[in-house]
Amino acid sequence: MDINKTLAEEFGIKQIQVDNTVKLIDEGNTIPFIARYRKELTGSLDDEILRDLFDRLNYLRNLQKRKEEVFNLISEQGKMTPEIENTLLCAKILTEVEDIYRPYKPHRKTRASIAREKGLEPLSALIMEQKASYEKSFEDFAAEYINEEKGVTNIEEALAGACDIIAEDVSDNAEYRKSIRSLTFGYGKITTKQTKEEDSVYAQYYDFSGSLKDLPGHRILAINRAEKEEFIKADIDIDSDIILNYLFNQVITDINSPAKKYISAAIVDSYDRLIAPSIEREIRSALFDDASEGAIKLFEENLKNLLMSAPLKGKTVMGYDPGYRTGCKLAVVDKTGKVLDTAVIYPTKPQERIEESAEKVKKLIRKYGVDTIAIGNGTASKESEIFIANVLKDIPENVKYAMVSEAGASVYSASKLGTEEFPDFDVTQRSAVSIARRLQDPLAELVKIDPKSIGVGQYQHDMKPARLDAALTGVVEDCVNAVGVDVNTASYSLLSYISGINMTSAKNIVKYREENGEFTNRKQILKVPKIGAKAFEQCAGFLRVSNSDEILDNTGVHPESYDIAISLLKKFGLDEADIGNEKIKLLRLKIDMEGKKKVCEELKVGEPTLVDIVNELEKPGRDVRDSLPQPILRTDVMDMSDLTPGMQLTGTVRNVIDFGAFVDIGVHQDGLVHISEISDRFIKHPSEVLSVGDVVNVKVKSVDLNKKRIALTMKGTI
Repeated sequence: MDINKTLAEEFGIKQIQVDNTVKLIDEGNTIPFIARYRKELTGSLDDEILRDLFDRLNYLRNLQKRKEEVFNLISEQGKMTPEIENTLLCAKILTEVEDIYRPYKPHRKTRASIAREKGLEPLSALIMEQKASYEKSFEDFAAEYINEEKGVTNIEEALAGACDIIAEDVSDNAEYRKSIRSLTFGYGKITTKQTKEEDSVYAQYYDFSGSLKDLPGHRILAINRAEKEEFIKADIDIDSDIILNYLFNQVITDINSPAKKYISAAIVDSYDRLIAPSIEREIRSALFDDASEGAIKLFEENLKNLLMSAPLKGKTVMGYDPGYRTGCKLAVVDKTGKVLDTAVIYPTKPQERIEESAEKVKKLIRKYGVDTIAIGNGTASKESEIFIANVLKDIPENVKYAMVSEAGASVYSASKLGTEEFPDFDVTQRSAVSIARRLQDPLAELVKIDPKSIGVGQYQHDMKPARLDAALTGVVEDCVNAVGVDVNTASYSLLSYISGINMTSAKNIVKYREENGEFTNRKQILKVPKIGAKAFEQCAGFLRVSNSDEILDNTGVHPESYDIAISLLKKFGLDEADIGNEKIKLLRLKIDMEGKKKVCEELKVGEPTLVDIVNELEKPGRDVRDSLPQPILRTDVMDMSDLTPGMQLTGTVRNVIDFGAFVDIGVHQDGLVHISEISDRFIKHPSEVLSVGDVVNVKVKSVDLNKKRIALTMKGTI
């Protein structure tokens, strides 16, 4: 198999792009580095395509390796033929390779293997000759195999054993299995039956039937979970005549042969006992894998949009972790995220010390110039929101509040990292800090939390952990590197996601910073233990040194391109002092006037790199998130009971799933916009229109106070 050629065909890109990308990967370059600094070689493939290509490359390499293993295993048995070799060569997926190997794979003890031990294989071969006529009856042939020492005591046992061998041979035929798998998927249904006499979230699957080929991923995952939790029993149902007719046509060569009745019985037994159960397992496993991949892709997209949410810069924020019995924890953090003060108030039940709590909040607002209050959306959040809204009405300061998802805050608070950051704080104080910081800079704070705990996926706990972790880690890496980090302020958890830096290197950077003071330039990073030339090459462009004498150290220009950037400036009568000012804005125009191609040839640089350099020179230290919608800040509170059908509101998309999107409209309970209510045009998936973090206009369709459900629509909104 020419893997690179296959990748080029599958991804619809040039083979030179694939060849270069695979070479870069094999040389140990990271996906973020390749995506950002090797665009000339990859043809400007983005990080998402590169990761998909990387995953597919690994799959095809594993497929190739397994083909070679199976070839050698069959050859060692002396059973390799040109036909088998060609079939193996043409196999596209691992399942097909395993089908080919199946007849040659050492079997556990089966009815067929026992029959072979009894010497009945020649009898099965005789039956499978399917002659128009035989010199004697099969009963007479079978009588010749009666051998009490081998355990064949009568004719019936001999014929049954021969049929067992035929049944297993039919079951092990790779071509039959491939076709049966296709027929089952095309004509089969999944059916479910209730096994527990109680209501549950799986009630719609208590008596369900759906075509396998049309079953959406979220239903597959829901059925699997419901079955795992023993609320239902699921089975694949197909008219067996469809499969049996196929097998009869394939296996039986002479319908008039006296062997037909034995072969027919063996085929029926083969399907019922051997093929159907294993094909059902394979199909359900494949459906789950496909549904999981779909869910993981959606999770990746949601996570990326959440991590890349616009930061609330330049604001002093009070984090508010709501609670009842133990009170509500407060943490005031300055514009850089440094904790200024903490407190505990008791405005909620059972104590309800509202006046005392209000005075404490007002005092903190005035003392530290708090601009915004970030309220966690967990337990007691509604009461806390009402309390804060009333406090803000009572003060002259222009302070607003925002509801912030608490998902994962408790995980961080109890983590080793949380303890290291704030050894003198209890878990709720750490949680208040986390809530404040995730409003200030979602990316920097959320990287401290296991992505699975952030709450923007569906059925994430059912996914294969290794695959999910790898996918989500890739998303975090891409986001962190897209934004870049300040090497002098970043936590080691944030630094560990930078291209070329692992957790050990990240901790070494922080340790070096603590022992030697702030980094004064990018080259100094090479002095950090465990960061050599290769690691520096991978990470340097993504690390910012804002106080460096070299202004390019605070841009996304890679050190390998500094000379090109300086030559570019000199060519058009500029110098480093002009970076970021009004003069630099003319640079792009001057390049266009002279001709981009000519400039690239003179500077010996590729066009994509030249464009990136100009972008960085125009806006050094820019944050790609600044152009995104800002968090919705509020001053007053609304309750679910205030909602009425037709009411139009502004909300923030919190989660996008297969059947719709959940939108925070400021009433504690997120509303659901079903996929059918997202757009006037037909869409296959909500992600075509919506992303996590989007600020959208919605109308209330209905409100169910008892079940705490809000149905929203985006149709007809202004």
